[in-house]
Amino acid sequence: MTETQKGLWAMVATSVIWGLSALFYKALSHVPPLEVLSHRTIWSLVFFGIVLAVQGRLGEIGAVFRAPRLFAVMTLAALMVSLNWGMFIWAIQSGRTIEASLGYYIYPIMSVLLGAVLFKEKLGRVQVFAVAMITFAVLLLTWGLGVAPWVSLVVMGTFVTYGVIKKQVPMGPVVSVTVEVLLLSPLAAIWLWGVHTQGWTGIDGRNVALFGQGWQDNIILMLLGLITAGPLILYSYATKRLGFATQGLVFYLNPTLQFAVAVLAFGEPVSRWHAIAFPVIWLALAIYTLNALRQERVAARPSTVSTTVK
Repeated sequence: MTETQKGLWAMVATSVIWGLSALFYKALSHVPPLEVLSHRTIWSLVFFGIVLAVQGRLGEIGAVFRAPRLFAVMTLAALMVSLNWGMFIWAIQSGRTIEASLGYYIYPIMSVLLGAVLFKEKLGRVQVFAVAMITFAVLLLTWGLGVAPWVSLVVMGTFVTYGVIKKQVPMGPVVSVTVEVLLLSPLAAIWLWGVHTQGWTGIDGRNVALFGQGWQDNIILMLLGLITAGPLILYSYATKRLGFATQGLVFYLNPTLQFAVAVLAFGEPVSRWHAIAFPVIWLALAIYTLNALRQERVAARPSTVSTTVK
């Protein structure tokens, strides 16, 4: 198996895990979202810590705390990823998985647009056309439903902002995410302490304090770390072996599976306006991705221009 094939399978595995993770969070619907988010943070830190310890890279974490500007950037990144995780968990538990999947459909195109605005990356006509189509679809959905798809916009907005912030971080994804969950862990620990000892409740007024009630529940909560860390490590492996267009094409497996799970497993209704807007978005993504794949093949093609040695 070639390195490219290995990268492709790693990307497929990443997208499948992310796409089917909705099933896992739905199984935790009896646990308030903040409690789930807190456990996800704590157990992600444990898992990432083990990985870095095995690799002998724990010392790389200290660099963040010795650089004030980097510390500020990582704190903002931690806030964005926490908001993204929290909104996704809440959306799944609240029967709004379709809206969450829409956010991840929009994300790749919006990241391209933001790259053009913030980093002066050049947009081609096909990219502009794809962005315009998706903008039209979102506006159509807003008009048809009578309310903006705010869950989708928050999921997309926090993930895009997170990506922009991470462009300024001079460290690998495993170390950087370890720092992020390390920064979030004190808040998660305080919340879990309040839930277990003070009877604190979430925004829905529930207090479950699930951890410690049974080994089955304990294992499920601990697996949150694996579900978070595993795909990220696979994603890091894949991005080093695949072109950007191929990554983007396989990434769409993630929201597609989320959408399928929402409709087929959760029975979420698809409105007439969703039935109109989603095909427009799928068409825009197909146009954008095919163009990106063509550009990638052209860039990889060996030059036919001969040179003369004098």
